[in-house]
Amino acid sequence: MDSVRSPEWPVAPLGGVAANSAAARYGMSPGTGPIVGRAGPPPPYRPSSGTAAVQPPVGKPAAPPIPVKILIAGGFGVGKTTTVGAISEIAPLTTEAEMTSAGIGVDDPGARSTKTTTTVAMDFGCVTIDRSLKLYLFGTPGQTRFGFMWDDLARGALGALVVVDSARLDDCFPAIDFFERAGLPFVVGVNAFDGRLALELGEIRWALAIGDHVPLVQFDARDRLSVRDALLVVLDRALDRATRDRRA
Repeated sequence: MDSVRSPEWPVAPLGGVAANSAAARYGMSPGTGPIVGRAGPPPPYRPSSGTAAVQPPVGKPAAPPIPVKILIAGGFGVGKTTTVGAISEIAPLTTEAEMTSAGIGVDDPGARSTKTTTTVAMDFGCVTIDRSLKLYLFGTPGQTRFGFMWDDLARGALGALVVVDSARLDDCFPAIDFFERAGLPFVVGVNAFDGRLALELGEIRWALAIGDHVPLVQFDARDRLSVRDALLVVLDRALDRATRDRRA
């Protein structure tokens, strides 16, 4: 699995990271050749002392990326399976079962949903962030009757993304309560169904009664780059927690 290539993220648009590059600031275009005044590429570095430069050992394999477990949680029908499938670099493992008439009045996916299946165990996918970091994503089932599985799925996780439907905020309360009790860093990601939210982010934060230390972001579960950005916030939150725990 570690042989899977890192996803090819598109180049950042102007105004983003690319706007701060030398080519953008000084009017250079990529591949224009050496800088004026230099006849060719600079000579290789030579140590000033008499010692020879240390060469890396030949044939030594590169270190494998560090595995990081992230949970994708939330209520029923909020987009957890879609989130995992949108960014996974492998065919995601899903445990979808057809919804039956027995679920009428019990499982409510919302009026806007055309959902006909439900996750009965978990979703699994992975994505390589860079050569040193690889995320393993575990999507939890959303129904309350599958809550007994959450403790096992959360074991070893460094953080979680709680997916929220702004039109059905009540469905995400159990997930938020779970991670607050577990002390696991989490980020609330509001899934923009149809590209819009039913409430403003400030109103959602107030309704969920989450503190300012909990990041609240808007994302689109169908868009790969949008999911990536939300997961990077989860990583940042987990790193901040680890740094503070180390200093304590």
